[in-house]
Amino acid sequence: MDEFSNRKRARNEAGTSRGRFRVGVDVGGTFTDFCLLDEASGTIHTGKRPSTPDNPARAIIEGLQALASRHDIDLEGLRRLSHGTTVGTNALIQRRGGNIAMVTTRGFRDLLEIGRQTRPHMYSLVEDHPPALVERRHRFEIEERMDASGSATTELTSDAVAEAVEQVRASGADACAVCLLFAFRNPEHENRVSAAIRSALPHVPVCTSFDVQPEFREYERFSTTVLNAYLQPVLGAYVSNLEEELARVAPQASIGINQSSGGLMSPERARALPVRTALSGPAAGAIGAAHSAKLAGRRNVITLDMGGTSADVALIRDFQADISFERDVAGFSVRLPAVDIETVGAGGGSIAWFDRDGLLKVGPASAGADPGPACYGRGGDRPTVTDANLVLGRLSSRGLLAGEMGLDESLSRAAFAPVAERLGFDLERTAHGVLGIVVANMVRAIRTISVERGYDPRGFTLMAFGGAGPLHARDVALSLGMREILVPAAPGILCAQGLIVSDLKEDFVASERIPGDAVGLRRLTSLVHTLTTRARAWFDAESVPAPNRRLELAVDARYVGQNFELVVPIAAQNRGGPDGRGEPVEHVGFAGATTRSTDDGDSIAIPAPDALRERFLEVHESAYGYANPHDPIEIVNVRLTARGRLFEEPAVFDAGEPGPLPEPFERRTVRFTPRDAVDCPVYDRESLRAGHTLNGPAFIEQLDSTTPIFPDDEAVVDRTGNLVIRIAETGSG
Repeated sequence: MDEFSNRKRARNEAGTSRGRFRVGVDVGGTFTDFCLLDEASGTIHTGKRPSTPDNPARAIIEGLQALASRHDIDLEGLRRLSHGTTVGTNALIQRRGGNIAMVTTRGFRDLLEIGRQTRPHMYSLVEDHPPALVERRHRFEIEERMDASGSATTELTSDAVAEAVEQVRASGADACAVCLLFAFRNPEHENRVSAAIRSALPHVPVCTSFDVQPEFREYERFSTTVLNAYLQPVLGAYVSNLEEELARVAPQASIGINQSSGGLMSPERARALPVRTALSGPAAGAIGAAHSAKLAGRRNVITLDMGGTSADVALIRDFQADISFERDVAGFSVRLPAVDIETVGAGGGSIAWFDRDGLLKVGPASAGADPGPACYGRGGDRPTVTDANLVLGRLSSRGLLAGEMGLDESLSRAAFAPVAERLGFDLERTAHGVLGIVVANMVRAIRTISVERGYDPRGFTLMAFGGAGPLHARDVALSLGMREILVPAAPGILCAQGLIVSDLKEDFVASERIPGDAVGLRRLTSLVHTLTTRARAWFDAESVPAPNRRLELAVDARYVGQNFELVVPIAAQNRGGPDGRGEPVEHVGFAGATTRSTDDGDSIAIPAPDALRERFLEVHESAYGYANPHDPIEIVNVRLTARGRLFEEPAVFDAGEPGPLPEPFERRTVRFTPRDAVDCPVYDRESLRAGHTLNGPAFIEQLDSTTPIFPDDEAVVDRTGNLVIRIAETGSG
């Protein structure tokens, strides 16, 4: 492994000086998407191929070679591959992780079952949480104890450590999680136990709760650490295999793995902290959407990323995707920063079926990539959303991927015939009803991240992407009262494009109760200094140039006596600035902020207590509709995010006059309603230029997606290639 790491480091150094290409690769349940950027010319090439679930790396390497061959690209010049992966997510869903052991403080062996003593579903008295990923017989208690201040009340002895090592050895575990009480305040005992296990069992990956997420709330911390250990054998093997395969075809390329929080990390960090990849793919879509929104000048958008198996929705405000710090993944509690995304089982492969109540449902079961929808001709015989679109003429029988993947309408009609017969409807009305159900599912998900959190979707633009997002965006927007839709230039590969524009990212946290007064400010300043020092070390280890560094500071704050806290962003350090060090800046409303400088000139603004209180009151008012300006507040976590910029935005040139609108390359009959068939022109997206305007009805087709323009709606191509669709005031479904 050391020799391989040395070779990889040499490739990274060579790639920095010689590489000219970077590629983003997003592996989905149905397709693997590619977005390749030629940094010298600014040219972007896209590709798409069916995923290979048995070995996702195979689709990546084969697709990369096909893309290079198609566009005459020498992969020797590939500098970086940024990768969004579903390996960790699938391992959790399918329960195919490692056989793991856990070492914990005596008396806390059963914490994973006890949890928060809540039911997974409020109205189900029989449904239980999923079984813990580590069997009870493989959870080993150790005699030690830290108190809430981080002082040892029961010392850890060498005999206790040796006994724990032998128990882990006897268990035959593939990986081990070390989760001790109050380790977030003092990791000394965790470090001693983990060091001993690593020394005695060098083939067994070991992770500690302090390294994974050093925050208070032991259940969430333990659960996250156990998930991390569970994924280490699976993701470790996958990442190593991908590195070796990529080195064979692109020897100069380095790899960045996307995190759930929307930033890239090195393969080494991915092997150590695989739980950070649990929402890797959807996070890349949100980052790509935020980037496209910025280019289009739309500050506030709601994203609709609809693929083959699911749809992901997110809220973007002021060009930034919201971040959450606690969520469930495959039924398990995870306490890590992640892009705030709501997922629903609504994709092109979602299957239409009858429930026991006799009602027609769509999803969450999906036909996936194999056999796929009936129209793929691979043996699938159940009706799906893709089949419904084909029956209504909204997809061309020429097929997907510019005709490389043909679709058979007769198979779709055969799959829908039993459903139509049971409902007593014709095929077209049945297909239209299936689309209505899947749209309702997505609308419900969007309401969760907007209306239920106090945001009116009518004040947002709907950004539709994914292979199927543009097909259904108009119905979704109309149901929510939204009147503008933004379709990026390459909607089906926006997740891959988001990977290209992503920063390197690392999150640091310190957990401690700090009063929100002048005394607390001194302690806050000290903790920020400690975190900034760690961030600077990370910047240096990742070789991030000083002008490309950025720090963002936030705190988790609450009223004294509250059980839960709110994340309050308080300061940031700009990129660039005099002498390349960066300039500290204040968030809006932060009068009286002070600056904490570190030894090498990095600095970040820290607000005065009154300014911090005002910001907390604003966040509390926004979240709960109420804030008391007189009650004392306290900080419980200090968070510092370090970003290393990798992508430089190319200049956007004036394309001049667009010229006349190109002629449609075909016409076909489409049913926008179950009753009326409309003759529609079909345009090639690549033939459209900035300034071109289309009036519906029309269809726009491209390699990775299809976009309908409904009757009376208007679509305009903006200067960066986005398609802006304005729904007519009289528009209806």
